[in-house]
Amino acid sequence: MLKLLSILGLSSVALMASSGGSAGAIPDITFTWVGYAGLAIFVISYYFVAMEEKYHIDKAKPALFAGTLIFMLVAFYYMQHGMDMSLVHTQAQHLILEIAEIFFFLFVAMTYIESMIHMNVFDKLKYKLISKGYTYRQLFWVTGILAFFISPIADNLTTALILSTVLITIEKENKAFLVPGAINIVVSANAGGAWSPFGDITTLMAWTAGKGTFVDFLFLFPASIIGYVVTASILSRFVPTDVPAFDATKEVDPKMMDGAKVVIALGIFTIFSAVMSHQVLHLPAMWGMMFGLSLLKLYDYRLKKLHGQGFQVFNSMAKIENNTLMFFFGILAAVGALYFIGWLALAAVVYDPSVLGPTWSNIGVGFLSAIIDNVPVMSAVLKASPDMGLDQWMLVTLAAGVGGSLISFGSAAGVGVMGKLPGIYTFGAHMKYSWTILIGYIVSMAVWYVQYQVLGIGH
Repeated sequence: MLKLLSILGLSSVALMASSGGSAGAIPDITFTWVGYAGLAIFVISYYFVAMEEKYHIDKAKPALFAGTLIFMLVAFYYMQHGMDMSLVHTQAQHLILEIAEIFFFLFVAMTYIESMIHMNVFDKLKYKLISKGYTYRQLFWVTGILAFFISPIADNLTTALILSTVLITIEKENKAFLVPGAINIVVSANAGGAWSPFGDITTLMAWTAGKGTFVDFLFLFPASIIGYVVTASILSRFVPTDVPAFDATKEVDPKMMDGAKVVIALGIFTIFSAVMSHQVLHLPAMWGMMFGLSLLKLYDYRLKKLHGQGFQVFNSMAKIENNTLMFFFGILAAVGALYFIGWLALAAVVYDPSVLGPTWSNIGVGFLSAIIDNVPVMSAVLKASPDMGLDQWMLVTLAAGVGGSLISFGSAAGVGVMGKLPGIYTFGAHMKYSWTILIGYIVSMAVWYVQYQVLGIGH
């Protein structure tokens, strides 16, 4: 359950929260040569991330370049001016720890997905859907609704990875279906995760920070589902109404490998273990995920003993989208460096009633989440901890979760789907339909206003 998990308990800005009193000792070097250089490197690298389709450069490369270089420049600045190098070391350690949580959470989730692909789980699901004679538009709604209701349990990234895999097994070339379908899954997964305390890292962070009880987040359901339905209804009009090619005489009902159902059950138990690890045992969520991976490996060993052949879990690991993992590392490292410099601390000023005030600032968080990524933005808000009531904390949680859908890489779910559908679901393809997401976002904000400010429901 971490993003930017599943980008699931982290974020560079949260680093300082975890470092407690040391945060106050960090000097502000925002308006220095390294401050300006760090910001410039981030902006330029981010441009190449956004223009991946134009320059044909994998998004992980500029992200990793920026994340590592900016932090090294900060360390050089500290050394050059005889500053306390232990601060650099401490913050780098916190950052590595935070990134490791995301990295291993995603690593396990992707391993399970690749294992299920190998065992024909998704081919079987594809056959079940296609053989029923569903049109592309009906399949669009089926995958979207599944994503919305699976996300609150499995988290938005894992859900998006699973459903995008289903999408690409249904159709591999028809972009008229794949692009809107991918956007639909991202939007629904993020919207579904916004009303569950562990459906998205942003909600998880707000919950564990004590900004609301478990039940408080459930009151975001109306705003989440109505906003999603509005976007999906508009987006569905661009999806073809014809039926995918299916010849019953040629299509063979795929047979899942021995043990496939057990692997599915282990996957569900692994998500449960991650939640319990974090909420009950107070361990990182990835601890439960790694425990689930150990069970997967042990079951693979058992299948080899029983049938002479397992599902080759190490081969599944080799097929993981490592570029997606490297992208996460780079982005988190870059944002961590910008926080260390002092840039993100400036954002807290807008909460002052004389500037924008909490309502408009929280709505703006949704747009900022799409650009920077919802996890670091939410972390910045939690660290600043502006004086707000429950209604405003629910608003910023909703905005950060749903707003991440506005840009393809504004959320863990979006980045994950980009990795699953390279060359198809791209920044440019997403932005072509982003206006439909904006309408849904505005509707979600309006529903929140009516529910909390007019009717007083959810306080």
